Amino acid sequence: MGIIKVFVKNKCPRCPQAKEVGNTLREAGFNVIEYDVETPDGLAEASFYSVQATPTLIVADQQENTIADFRGVVPSVQQIHDLFYNNAGGQMQC
Repeated sequence: MGIIKVFVKNKCPRCPQAKEVGNTLREAGFNVIEYDVETPDGLAEASFYSVQATPTLIVADQQENTIADFRGVVPSVQQIHDLFYNNAGGQMQC
């Protein structure tokens, strides 16, 4: 399975919702990593992905190739879940 990277910061009005989506996906068995862009490690990772708005969610495959990104918006859990399934038989991708 791939990975979901959630970029957040303090005082971001939509970030609590993004964190909630990330936690729900983690509880469902997805590999979710949360980055605080106000920390050195979070800022470095955000720079790599050219994150300029929070929240940002990056959905990547096992080789960390970006499948989709959501910048400044919070996708639904279902939207993320659907990205990991193909149209033929519901087999997991990534």
